[in-house]
Amino acid sequence: MTDPAPDAGGRDPDRLRERAGVRGDPDRDQHFLVDDRVLDRVAEYLPADADRSHLLEVGGGTGALTDRLLAVADRVTVVERDPDLAAFLREEFADAVADGRLDVVEGDALSVELPDFTACVSNLPYGVSSEIAFRLLPLKRPLVLMFQVEFAERMVAEAGTPEYGRLSVSAQHYADVELVERVPREAFDPQPRVDSALVRCTPRDPAYAVDDEAFFLRFVKALFTQRRKTVRNAVRNTAHISGLADPDAVVAAADEDVLSVRPGDLPPAAFAALAGTARAASEVGEGQ
Repeated sequence: MTDPAPDAGGRDPDRLRERAGVRGDPDRDQHFLVDDRVLDRVAEYLPADADRSHLLEVGGGTGALTDRLLAVADRVTVVERDPDLAAFLREEFADAVADGRLDVVEGDALSVELPDFTACVSNLPYGVSSEIAFRLLPLKRPLVLMFQVEFAERMVAEAGTPEYGRLSVSAQHYADVELVERVPREAFDPQPRVDSALVRCTPRDPAYAVDDEAFFLRFVKALFTQRRKTVRNAVRNTAHISGLADPDAVVAAADEDVLSVRPGDLPPAAFAALAGTARAASEVGEGQ
């Protein structure tokens, strides 16, 4: 089968679902983006200088976003875990597949081998969006990803705000993160229970040094399990998570102005400095 003539402005998402013979299944994390105006904007949120030669899409569905990505990229790789949808994408975009411009990888985006892509634009399956995001962020590629709005707000939150937490520090460690558009639930079919948001992640090196990234991220995770405690008490109470052998030595070595606040008041750079102090003051194990 050759590619059908594109609908004006790109393939119509409703007609794509008709051809695929699917309605979407919330129990399988299938919420198809069907608003043409949003679909036409998504790829435009990539940074202006982003390399668009090989775009990755996680969760291709019936191909409405895939179609838009093919219009702006030299090559697109789609990872789709549903065998029927993967087969449909290969048929719907047969010409692009034959030309080597589209590769459809059937499998779980958390475990398949990812190609050497230049940027990623995706409407992520919400049930695994966190895990997928943190598989992609360390690869230091520009990302435009759709999340549930609450998750997106936590990613971009600043220290001292209620939304700020482990997710904020971890995401901002790898990239500048921006919430670029809120997307109402009516833009999807079936509609999710909450609104969504597009987040742009522009990779950059952090403005601080981290000797042991795995420990830094584990340390952040540990302290935010005690977010209502002072940092002093959080360090002492979470040694079983962070792997600190002597948390009291860390408390003795750290500055009082850091120990006396709550974890949610520490910006990423302060977390990095405290993690460095912790490594120097206490033997570090694997944690849990």
